Amino acid sequence: MTLAAVQTFAVAGVVAWLGQLVCRRVDWLARLSIPGPVVGGLAVAITLLALRSAGMPTPEFDTTFQKTLLVAFFATLGFAARLDLLRRGGPQVLVFLGLCAVFAVMQSLVGIVVAQLFGLPSLFGVLVGVTTLSGGPATGAAFAPQFEAAGVAGAGAIAVASAMSGIVLGGLLGGPLAVRLMRGTAAARPAVPSSLGGAEPVATSAPASVGSEARKATDAPDEVPGERRVFGSVVLLLVVIVAGQWVSAFIERLGVTLPGYIGAMLLAALAVNVSAALGRWRPSIAVLDMLGAVALSLFLAMWLMTLDLRQLHAVADALLVNLVLQVALMAAFLGVVFRVMGRDHDAAVMSGGFTGFMLGTTATALAVMRALVERHGAAPRAFLVAPLVGAFFLDFVNALIITTFLNLLG
Repeated sequence: MTLAAVQTFAVAGVVAWLGQLVCRRVDWLARLSIPGPVVGGLAVAITLLALRSAGMPTPEFDTTFQKTLLVAFFATLGFAARLDLLRRGGPQVLVFLGLCAVFAVMQSLVGIVVAQLFGLPSLFGVLVGVTTLSGGPATGAAFAPQFEAAGVAGAGAIAVASAMSGIVLGGLLGGPLAVRLMRGTAAARPAVPSSLGGAEPVATSAPASVGSEARKATDAPDEVPGERRVFGSVVLLLVVIVAGQWVSAFIERLGVTLPGYIGAMLLAALAVNVSAALGRWRPSIAVLDMLGAVALSLFLAMWLMTLDLRQLHAVADALLVNLVLQVALMAAFLGVVFRVMGRDHDAAVMSGGFTGFMLGTTATALAVMRALVERHGAAPRAFLVAPLVGAFFLDFVNALIITTFLNLLG
């Protein structure tokens, strides 16, 4: 049985919704910030794996909409890359971004060494390094076809296994590693006592979402965008998606290997940084943020439920060794992050967020940082610098690093 594109799209929506429902009901999934669509999509992929192993028939999916959903998500990240936010964060944003970039390259070099040890293509190491650990499941999914074409068999299944393992490790290790840095220094800070005797989190220390800083810069705090701005934002996103494909095609004709979303991402960044001149016609970052979240949820569910997980068997040992070495590298490098960012409480909280970013996702990092400030006290500088880097600028750097490796080793 083959499901048409619209039917596949609908199934992906149901799978994403069920995954989110499970994550709300299962506490440990919520604590680790496991994305709901990933849970739902993996459940379907595992079910199909069991059916195939038993020799039973399984449905075929038409994934026509998959690429468009991915491009839409990365375009909305481009809309969040505002230069005024970079200036607001000051030099520490650039320093923290530089540390992330250095560590992303180190991740890939470690992965390449592991690939060589197991007789695998060098690009396997890049896939299980910066692409899926620093990049997360969305970046892994975006680049998987290019790694597959470059000789990494089963790149899609490898990407999801590496990214999911990283999310779990980032969520589990971020807090303990940051607390280790606090011990014996002035970085440890008692939680602010509340009238009930517990720790009272400071409201301004934890943004509600990764797009909150961008929304503050463009939308009034309690503004509900009107129909005109919602419609204009949707149209602008569609235009950027289409025009971005032309930009990507032009760049590829120059002989540079790039993911299909990069053109839309660059155009979106350009559009948002000149949108101040549009006045009331400027796009609503709040609307674009929500559209991006929906596009990512549908994409992840669709991508994961169509994976063939049988391809993981041949590389399981290499994946395990890589994860052990990546965790050891993280534990060693966090001392550098802590010292460079100031050796204080905020630096320790940022180090916990760094673990979340570089092993998992922005959501993982923010969950780790929130847990740290609730227990050890507010860290306003950390919550200004780290989310700006992880949510808005790190994806651009990751794409550049991955593209460089693909062109050098592919």
